[in-house]
Amino acid sequence: METAPLFDDIAHGPAGGAAHWLKTSDGLRIRVGHWNKSNAQGTVLIFPGRTEFIEKYGVTAKALHDRGFASVVVDWRGQGISDRMTPNRAIGHVGSFRDFQYDVAAVIAYAKAQNLPKPYFLIGHSMGGCIGLRALNEGLDVQAAMFSAPMWGIQMSVALRPIAWGLSAVSRQLGFDETLAPGQFEQPYVLRAAFEGNALTNDRAMFETLGDQLRSYPDLALGGPSLRWLNTSLREMHRLNQQPSPRNIPCLTFLGSNEAIVDPTRIRARMARWPKGELRLIAGGQHEMLMDSAVQTEMFDAAAAHFEAASNAKVIA
Repeated sequence: METAPLFDDIAHGPAGGAAHWLKTSDGLRIRVGHWNKSNAQGTVLIFPGRTEFIEKYGVTAKALHDRGFASVVVDWRGQGISDRMTPNRAIGHVGSFRDFQYDVAAVIAYAKAQNLPKPYFLIGHSMGGCIGLRALNEGLDVQAAMFSAPMWGIQMSVALRPIAWGLSAVSRQLGFDETLAPGQFEQPYVLRAAFEGNALTNDRAMFETLGDQLRSYPDLALGGPSLRWLNTSLREMHRLNQQPSPRNIPCLTFLGSNEAIVDPTRIRARMARWPKGELRLIAGGQHEMLMDSAVQTEMFDAAAAHFEAASNAKVIA
């Protein structure tokens, strides 16, 4: 297994982290990193959101490490320093949302190869929540899941929705689906937006850190999504919305009252029909609650207790 770079100077994760290059079953090279822990209670599979990368989750890995868990994080295809999907690496693109399941399979194989301790648990943020729900529905071997602002729907006006569906579908038929979706930019959001009025976090220091990470390592940067990404994501969210929630996976989901990116209605509806699910609302929370120092401790304490409870229930059963 070939060693890949892990940029510890911007990750601020636990000591002893490592990253490797993996080849997915459909032939792409992706990067996966992990932080192990002696006598860990298990390993948390961290599924990042769109545009994100391993180092952004160093602080998450540290929080989990302090609570007794190892962790593994992936650069999804098309982002981080995994293989990009278009010649213009600034555009977020994927052939099909189902393709991310090849990456999930590679992550599981990696966790086993690195002897990361079982049981496995899942944390999925934003797009990672969409990928994670698909993986759970297809039998992902985890004892419990926690989602942060999961992308089970995208906020979009009623008037814009049919245009998004129609234009993105036509782009595939006419061959311009690798172009940016309307209203999107090649420059990453955290490098072009001011902290005041941003849609991500209430934490100024964290917002500045997110920008500094990309300024330090520009190859990690990613701009807006392509029309094909938009189309295949809409299709995937529609399909998932038609499916029931996993009956045997305890799930804890966090949603901020000031969420402005994903669709809170879809999240509330999903959690209302999750047999072992709980939805927790964070007053004033925005999209990046895992990156907000005001609520991080609450969320990670709750996640650790949730995972521990699932493990104990499994042992008793």
